[in-house]
Amino acid sequence: MIDNFCSKLLGGLAAFSLAASPVVAAAQDLVVAPGAEPAEPAQQEITVGPMNIPVSVVGPKLNDPNNRAPVVVVNGAVITGTDLVHRVALLVATSGREYTEDELQFERLRVLSNLIDETLQMQASTAQEMPIEDAMVEGRYAEVAQRNFGNGPGAIDEMNRQVLAFGSSPASLKRQIRGEIAWQQLLRRNVVPFINVSREEAQERWEELQATRGETEYRIGEIYLSATPETREAVYQNAIAIVERLRQGGSFQAYARQFSEASTATVGGDLDFVQLNRLPAVMAAEVQKLQVGQLVGPIEVPGGFSIILLIDKRQVLMADPRDSILSLKQVSLAFPTSVSEAEFTTRVNAFGEALSKVGTCDNVESVAAQFGGEVVPNSAIRARDLPPQLQNILLQMQPGEATPAFGSQEEGVRSLVLCGKQLPPAAAGKTVEQIRDEIEQERIEKRANAFLRDLRNDADIQFP
Repeated sequence: MIDNFCSKLLGGLAAFSLAASPVVAAAQDLVVAPGAEPAEPAQQEITVGPMNIPVSVVGPKLNDPNNRAPVVVVNGAVITGTDLVHRVALLVATSGREYTEDELQFERLRVLSNLIDETLQMQASTAQEMPIEDAMVEGRYAEVAQRNFGNGPGAIDEMNRQVLAFGSSPASLKRQIRGEIAWQQLLRRNVVPFINVSREEAQERWEELQATRGETEYRIGEIYLSATPETREAVYQNAIAIVERLRQGGSFQAYARQFSEASTATVGGDLDFVQLNRLPAVMAAEVQKLQVGQLVGPIEVPGGFSIILLIDKRQVLMADPRDSILSLKQVSLAFPTSVSEAEFTTRVNAFGEALSKVGTCDNVESVAAQFGGEVVPNSAIRARDLPPQLQNILLQMQPGEATPAFGSQEEGVRSLVLCGKQLPPAAAGKTVEQIRDEIEQERIEKRANAFLRDLRNDADIQFP
């Protein structure tokens, strides 16, 4: 986790993101499920943050870098406004994007919950006589510096300067390293030794997969909020507020990490692929109605409420056309603000007509040149990674055909030309050993999350 964080932080290779790729410039908005009312601009306020953080009490203290007074006290250990601001500065610097004030407030709450967890983990490690020595932290910090700035003697100084330039501090990053070392030590002692998956169990799971070949399974994202009879109404209103934020463009993964109380919160609410018979009946009924990309909720389930996003679906052990590898060329056309609506429409129609007759990808550049357009190729993009609307169109196209032009006068107009399509091979399925490893990792994750919940439940957490 630290290594991934620091590779982003200090200019390492960024993961390729289709959402940021010029080939996939169309917006991917959450779709309201059938029968649901489109959300009005959000009026609801999220009043309770993760771990029952009281937003009204903590909120005003979250953006003062000079606030050395306690924002939260965890078993007597103080987390100050300075601690919080320095960690948020690292987050903002590594994200590569700009945040609105509402988004920043959301991230501050998320970071605060992370700082609370880190504090609990370090305290638990010390209580179990596994203190984190300064030398361990400094050693890991030096390793990160060397990976990012080389093996020279000035690597640590250079990383210190970079972190300070972000508005953070080396101490903030070292605290995160200390927390991760503590958590790794706790898991090695309290979780990993007690996980055992037999080959027979893995074989049984493998046979279940073979028996369900061809049936549909669904990749689901879930935000689960627990509720008691006393808190039901407040939790329901909180869930409605979250749904409104999501439908206005909020990140499902980010909200799941912050608010979900399920064990999948740490992976952004991703349940991975499951079949309907493994879900609660009320949830299965709703999932079955959804199209990929649709959101529904809050749904009342045993113990609370769930917000569900259908991320993907596929047939068990069957080749899926959406795993096809596509070779595309995107043609983009910009318009000056002085162009009238009539001129814009005429030019877009001519642009679309010309591309519909392009015939072969070799002719794309010459057609684009006629309109002053720009061509961006992508020779290996998986259909599944495109927005659902584009998936459906492109998978029905033949090489040399173009999508209808999409976009606007303000943002420009684009069209995708299909140059080639490599169909997926028949699905081979997982081996018994791969399934065994998966089950083991699932159980480690569940027990780790249960262990962390116990630390939280046993803690004295005060918001002065």
